[in-house]
Amino acid sequence: MEQKYPLPPFSLETAKEKIQMAEDAWNSQDAKKIANAYTITSEWRNRNQFINGREEIITFLTKKWQTELNYKLKKEYWAHTENRIAVRFEYEYQTKDGNWYRAYGNENWEFDENGLMSKRFASINDVEIEEKDRKL
Repeated sequence: MEQKYPLPPFSLETAKEKIQMAEDAWNSQDAKKIANAYTITSEWRNRNQFINGREEIITFLTKKWQTELNYKLKKEYWAHTENRIAVRFEYEYQTKDGNWYRAYGNENWEFDENGLMSKRFASINDVEIEEKDRKL
């Protein structure tokens, strides 16, 4: 059985470790690597999209980074329980036409006993920014 450490139940330390691992993975923009942190039947809500399973995750992320160029993400601990973690995040990206955006949001994560994320619910808002206003 695949396991992705740290495993639940999470302490403050292990929740923050899990968050940092997720940030690092997303910043790699390696869709297959990222998808392997989720259960085979993982459920996502990302803005107005519903994504189910690793194959759909890979497809979604591959398309995402074809339009969100120069992507950089920062996640921050918000709260946790035994097998759930809440984070706030912001990321910046550039569109093909050269415009910059910062996206703000919150994610709620639920993990199975093997440390794989079984649910990810993300609420995200994008704000257009000037290149000089980039933070990340």
